[in-house]
Amino acid sequence: MHFNIYLDDNLGERLIKATKESHKSRNALIREAVDLWLRTNENSSWPKQIMEFEGVADFPAFESYRDELKDVKDDPFA
Repeated sequence: MHFNIYLDDNLGERLIKATKESHKSRNALIREAVDLWLRTNENSSWPKQIMEFEGVADFPAFESYRDELKDVKDDPFA
């Protein structure tokens, strides 16, 4: 797939510097950057099963157990 992108002067200069330092072509660096971005962001949301989970109807609410908690001390490390 071929396409054109516009980079502002600063970003273009940084890309040129990176190509010299890495000994890779601009295309290779852009390809790596796009791949990294996609791998990082493609599955960044919760799975559909989690998002659609409505809980278990007969399971007690978490808050119902609060009265069983011990009182908090002034100094948590005491």
